[in-house]
Amino acid sequence: MSGHTNGAASAPNPASPRDPYAEKLDAFPELPAAPPPPPTINIVKSPSDAPDAGLRSLDHYKRALPTWRYRLRQWMLPLIRWETPYLAYLQETMRTPWLDSYFAITANLGTHTFFMIGLPMLFWCGYASFGKGVIHILAEGVFFTGFIKDLFSLPRPLSPPLHRITMSGSAALEYGFPSTHSANAVSVAVYGILVLRSPDTVLPDTTKNLLEGLSYFYAISIVFGRLYCGMHGFTDVVVGSVLGAAISLVEFHYGPALDAYMHSSSWWAPAIAALIIIALVRIHPEPADDCPCFDDSVAFAGVVIGLEIGTWMYGRTSLDSFGGNAHSVQSIDLNALGWHVVLARVIFGVLVIFVWREVMKPTLLKGLPHIFRLLEKVDMNLPRRFFTPASKYETVDPGSRMDTLIPSVRDFPRVVQSIRHPTTRGRSVSIGPQSAADAYETLAYRERRRRESIGSNGSVKSKGSMFELREKNGDWEGKGAASGVQGHNTLNDFERMMGTGSVLASPNEEKEGMDLAVGQQDELSEKEMFLRLIRPRVRYDVEVVTKLVVYTGIAWLGVGLIPIMFELVGMGSAHLRNP
Repeated sequence: MSGHTNGAASAPNPASPRDPYAEKLDAFPELPAAPPPPPTINIVKSPSDAPDAGLRSLDHYKRALPTWRYRLRQWMLPLIRWETPYLAYLQETMRTPWLDSYFAITANLGTHTFFMIGLPMLFWCGYASFGKGVIHILAEGVFFTGFIKDLFSLPRPLSPPLHRITMSGSAALEYGFPSTHSANAVSVAVYGILVLRSPDTVLPDTTKNLLEGLSYFYAISIVFGRLYCGMHGFTDVVVGSVLGAAISLVEFHYGPALDAYMHSSSWWAPAIAALIIIALVRIHPEPADDCPCFDDSVAFAGVVIGLEIGTWMYGRTSLDSFGGNAHSVQSIDLNALGWHVVLARVIFGVLVIFVWREVMKPTLLKGLPHIFRLLEKVDMNLPRRFFTPASKYETVDPGSRMDTLIPSVRDFPRVVQSIRHPTTRGRSVSIGPQSAADAYETLAYRERRRRESIGSNGSVKSKGSMFELREKNGDWEGKGAASGVQGHNTLNDFERMMGTGSVLASPNEEKEGMDLAVGQQDELSEKEMFLRLIRPRVRYDVEVVTKLVVYTGIAWLGVGLIPIMFELVGMGSAHLRNP
């Protein structure tokens, strides 16, 4: 465990969990020092002498998934593969250094981290109803897209031929179908447009039209950016967008009535809502690979639990700025409150949330392992794959970066650096498998191509795709293009690149354009491919409860306790109520 930087234990431990890929790698023989790549493999007629197609990885999903889920995956997989050459053609046709930077940076505006940092301010600045609606649609979008991702376990479109442009190291570890970015962006845009068109919204027509236009532009930019960056296919973004729009329509038309019912009910209403949310977390499908989708679902589940409890509690206090109804569509007059007070409220609220997180996270990570070990003894441990049980480790490093929604205090220097120098914040252009799902799909597609070649020609030709990539990369600097593949490939060329599995470097771009490092072999061996993958951090069973408690507390503080504290310290808005 000492060799793992993220989520490593604070002290050496003989019972440390193994590397997530160790068991996969142990199954493969040692690589030869310099394997010669023969241009042609002659196939003999005897079935017993045919190339071995019985690699364990080819049956990975058949073994890892229930039969009905495996059949669903196999039904959808051909569509994902069919799209890939068209996506590569689109990417090659459009890529420029400026667009690379634009779509990589603006992709952050579709993440749940961006929304989670900004949403509390809606409550502190008087837009409680809109803020609650946005939290609902984001939480539902993250949960349902994560649910579907783990259910289908479908890979992202293959690279090569696609180049993946991203500023996130963890995004590549997730499955591709459907797109959470698209669901988030479309749901927020649709919900915002519906609110703008509502009779309750009193704004000048010019302002409404401007905000509506920005909403359309925002959604289209995020959705198309996922295609441009090679992170998703057409099916991913279409299904994600439809899901996001449907969630917003349901929230806009039925959310206020449900909120009013929750507000008028006794304490059992938020309690039942919390139990339902926990039950949904419990039935979240087990992924076939180590995918971090479940982590985000747990965090947002905690946010919704805290939101419902906090708004229910705040609406029953005499300090409620909305006269006993925290779900009112009214807003606070910020000019009457004073912008200096608004700024002070934001700073104060952020400090309270960070103090809560910095105190509760290490406390829970220190105390929960002892409780979980006791639960293991009575067979009540957390039955979740890819999470190390408490009996397998001594302690958890409280500084481990297990949170993906809100940055910690120690992350501030990195965040400031990313704001000051956005084009050098780890933006990379990667070619080749990055996750286990990528590697398995590369091997499966390679085997499919091999069998097709055996059936049609009686021999297997070595792929020329990476040779073509190297040849075309030679004139990149002279032409000033951002991509290593110039605009002369056909759809058939891109299809031939699929399954080559050549892992190229993922360089940080410290200058305009991409420093492309070309692979030394056209096709990687199976073991080498897994050795070069981005390895997910070790995850611990206590993280699930830790995230639930921490994020429940963050939401409860943000919408319930902090507004009360505003009134007590002289930054309140109760005096602005209509008499």
